[in-house]
Amino acid sequence: MHRSLLLLGLVLSFVLPHSSLAAEPPKVTVTNIRRVFYNGEHNAFTDLVPFRDHLYLCFRSCPDGHMVFNTASVIVMRSADEGATWTQVHCFAVKDRDTRDPHFLVFNDQLFVYTGTWWSGPGKIEPKEYDMNKMLGFAASSADGAKWSEPEMLEGTFGLYIWRAASFGDKAYLCGRRKPGYEIGPKGEGGLIQSLMLESEDGLVWKKRAYFNETAGDETAFLFEKDGSLLAIGRHGGGKNAFLIRSKPPFTDWSRQSLDRPVGGPLVAKWGDRILVGGRKTTKEKGAKTSLCWLVGDELQEFAELPSGGDNSYPGFVALSEKRALVSYYSSHEKDDAGKTITAVYMAELILQ
Repeated sequence: MHRSLLLLGLVLSFVLPHSSLAAEPPKVTVTNIRRVFYNGEHNAFTDLVPFRDHLYLCFRSCPDGHMVFNTASVIVMRSADEGATWTQVHCFAVKDRDTRDPHFLVFNDQLFVYTGTWWSGPGKIEPKEYDMNKMLGFAASSADGAKWSEPEMLEGTFGLYIWRAASFGDKAYLCGRRKPGYEIGPKGEGGLIQSLMLESEDGLVWKKRAYFNETAGDETAFLFEKDGSLLAIGRHGGGKNAFLIRSKPPFTDWSRQSLDRPVGGPLVAKWGDRILVGGRKTTKEKGAKTSLCWLVGDELQEFAELPSGGDNSYPGFVALSEKRALVSYYSSHEKDDAGKTITAVYMAELILQ
């Protein structure tokens, strides 16, 4: 085991500025930071979820790297001991497509894994050939977490790049993004992209509910409150500060305001009565880092910077109790025995005191 990996196990303590919830800010310990998966490939874009007395972890793995390759697959792992050990239970790919950004959804007593896919054809394609209009969503599903369906095409998602999903009541909701009018042209559209909320009754057939970003749309995470009101964290398609987005049923009116920083691969989740936001931050001094924040009012207050660097972020989160939680993420801050940079999946435990 590398010395750098052993150092990750050192306990890091952070004081959380969350005065709106308590006079004295609580203390969080970030501990038991460890690498949980590396197979010699590029492993990235994680998510976590509890389902039927187990925890599940998913991510993309590709022998050819970060970019668009038809050699990519989605790996699903399961833990029966609150994340201490993990066993692979499923792996799938889609012919002539790059499976990317897998995310979980528990809906209708099923565990779904959604993936947005770029068309890549039978071989490698250059970035100038990446075409959003050929994007298509797929899902694998399971009733017990052990036996899985073959990946199914998601009706209503052709030409859309799908991302995180959430549910409220008897409906599932999914973030999708596309070019305005499916305009034909090279990749590099940035701030022109539209973000949509998609809606489904079965998790497989989707239709448009509403636009929530008609410009600068990108990866967006949804969080539903008990009354159905929606809070979302959206990455800015042009690389600027992220969006704080709100709406209420029937999700026809939306408010959008800028936060004070970009957030790459955003996560938003409830931990007790607090709202946790995770994702990638970038500074001139440290470069790209995976960061965890509290959302306090309309502001992000960072409480942890996880050991990370280079290609990293896309965290998953699951609360184990009111005081304990797990966060998954990927990073390329370590090297193998030959000195080559690796991109692996990591896990950390959060303890709220």
